[in-house]
Amino acid sequence: MFVIQQKGNFDNTEKFLKNVGKANYLLILDKYGRQGVAALSSATPMDSGLTASSWSYEIHTSGKNYTINWTNSNIVDGVPIAILIQYGHGTSNGGYVQGRDYINPALRHIFDQMADEVWKEVTRL
Repeated sequence: MFVIQQKGNFDNTEKFLKNVGKANYLLILDKYGRQGVAALSSATPMDSGLTASSWSYEIHTSGKNYTINWTNSNIVDGVPIAILIQYGHGTSNGGYVQGRDYINPALRHIFDQMADEVWKEVTRL
């Protein structure tokens, strides 16, 4: 005969799971969406300034999944200029313009702050 005994309870687990459901993720994502736009705008290399001023963000929800997408509306002849700046591109005379990684460094701090704030929101008592 086997006997299994358990001491304790699941109060902390239940409290954590209830807080996850109550967290207001949309407010947090909106805050960091705006901060991301500002960071991307200031980090975008400027010639005319059009690409830097063309950043925006969208928040999408699907069930319990939340995503934030930063977008840039400066598109010339079907080509997103922000991507050309980021990754580089060929020129009409056969040359090449080296890309500049400006997007990842601009958003890295935003991602870190957002992760910290979401975690605090989830674990608040």
